[in-house]
Amino acid sequence: MNALWVIVSASFVLLLSVASIPLLNNNGNYLTYLLNWRSSSFLSEVADLLVTNGTIYTSDEALPFADSMAIRNGRILRVGNYSSIKELARTWTKELNLDGKIVVPGFIDSHLHFIPGGLEMARVELRGVNTKDLFVDKIRKAVANVKQGSWLLGGGWNNDIWGGDLPMASWIDSITPHNPVWLTRMDGHMGLANTVALTLAGISCNNENPKGGAIVRNNDGEPTGLLIDSAMKLVLSHIPEATVYERREALKRASNHALKRGVTTVVDFGRYFPGASPEHSWEDFSDVYKWADLSGNMTTRVCLFFPMETWSRLVDLMSKSGRVLSQWIYLGGVKAFADGSVGSNSALFHEPYADDPNNNGLQVVDLDGLYNMTLSSDKFGLQVSIHAIGDRANDLILDMYASLPSEKQIRDRRYRIEHAQHLAPGTVARFGEQSVIASVQPDHLLDDADSATKKLGSERAERGSYLFKSLLTNNAQLAFGSDWPVADINPLKSIRTSMKRIPPAWEKAWIPSECLCLEDALKAYTISAAHACFLDKYVGSLSPGKYADFVVLSTNSWEDFATEANADVEATYVGGSKAYSIKPEDKNE
Repeated sequence: MNALWVIVSASFVLLLSVASIPLLNNNGNYLTYLLNWRSSSFLSEVADLLVTNGTIYTSDEALPFADSMAIRNGRILRVGNYSSIKELARTWTKELNLDGKIVVPGFIDSHLHFIPGGLEMARVELRGVNTKDLFVDKIRKAVANVKQGSWLLGGGWNNDIWGGDLPMASWIDSITPHNPVWLTRMDGHMGLANTVALTLAGISCNNENPKGGAIVRNNDGEPTGLLIDSAMKLVLSHIPEATVYERREALKRASNHALKRGVTTVVDFGRYFPGASPEHSWEDFSDVYKWADLSGNMTTRVCLFFPMETWSRLVDLMSKSGRVLSQWIYLGGVKAFADGSVGSNSALFHEPYADDPNNNGLQVVDLDGLYNMTLSSDKFGLQVSIHAIGDRANDLILDMYASLPSEKQIRDRRYRIEHAQHLAPGTVARFGEQSVIASVQPDHLLDDADSATKKLGSERAERGSYLFKSLLTNNAQLAFGSDWPVADINPLKSIRTSMKRIPPAWEKAWIPSECLCLEDALKAYTISAAHACFLDKYVGSLSPGKYADFVVLSTNSWEDFATEANADVEATYVGGSKAYSIKPEDKNE
């Protein structure tokens, strides 16, 4: 019997060998193929890194929490408990022991101006200045280090925190007699020019207000130095462009700052403000982002939006390259403006400002032109995003979105409204009904609580301002961001703001019924933010197959975090590699 078995086995092996000869001849080394296939299958289930012994919040409803996850080639391989993860380790696998710390997905800042923020980091910083004297002193010290005749640039001032008086050129003229000065308000919708800059720009009492903007004047009709929205271009056109080198350095500064705050992906609306050239965004794409990608200088993922008037260029670019240019750069869509800001009295409202009864704000765009550009952008599959702050501006944009012709086959458009700060009664429900994404910035409410009450009146401000909870209750989707450099990049602070809503010097919450819970706030900075820019296939949750972008927090108590939202960023990982650490010795690990 044994002999018969040996003969049968030998015969089978001989037949198999003969049958394999054509495969060897036609397809190379078949045995090598089999071994390589087996090896690749084996290695694909082996982790480069295990992240263990923590509380991992995934932002994935299928498995909201885990204690471990496995990473390979920069992507998440598996998430779960340690017993299910450890089998993916080999002798070369590294392990990150969290020691009980909390991990969350890398934050996505849904609205900022990345390169302008990086540029501003190297200019006069006026954020937090709370007196006229300090404002003037900052300019005096800064101009001492600027060559005569050169522009002094800065920004971030907020007149509301020093009592409300708007700055004037006369404040700084005596200390800047030889230098043109331009200082933007924190919201980017107003700026202060000194007399040297006004003269250079040819601005006098004879100028008319440009469409969509205003030159602020005194009782004698003389310009005070303040320019609002599109009027800013009168000065901006005279300011020398930042060099390519300066903008590349700005990207590096901005990226490092974002990583320090746990931000791994940003939605960048570029150097596009009322009065600014639409070419800036395209110049930064070519000169800065493409260079950084090719040279290995990208450290955060970016989703780029471009001025809507250039929609056809974006269509051409996407037709050649698609939306995904690399793991770092994604093409988002187009943006336009409907109005200005509350702080500059240029946000568009149904009712006049309480402190300016003859003013309802500014409509900074022609609606027919905006409709036509939106229609064309949407027809070619571009995502559309429009800035609207005042209640009338929001209604106008929702009306326009609703009026766009629908297709027989429903397409996932994901229209966005940027800011959506002040909404009329009944408007909240329309966001959910129309599936319009509310891209909002929680930290703006810290600055606006006092100013909105003053400018709109207490009852009106509390009825319609920053209605985060109401939007969620009405099935709208929130995407959180900072609007940096208008406010700082700081997701953990913004999350805390959305949960507490307590402005500086206040003891109680402003509109407490609109406070969010921690998980809703986290989702708005992670998976909902990813969905809002069509990146939810790649980032936004710690799910198998997605990029391993995550943040290690300083706390090990989920209960405390959920109650107080007090935590700091200890480390930020992008694609499974450490990009930032609070411990200097760990940064290059």
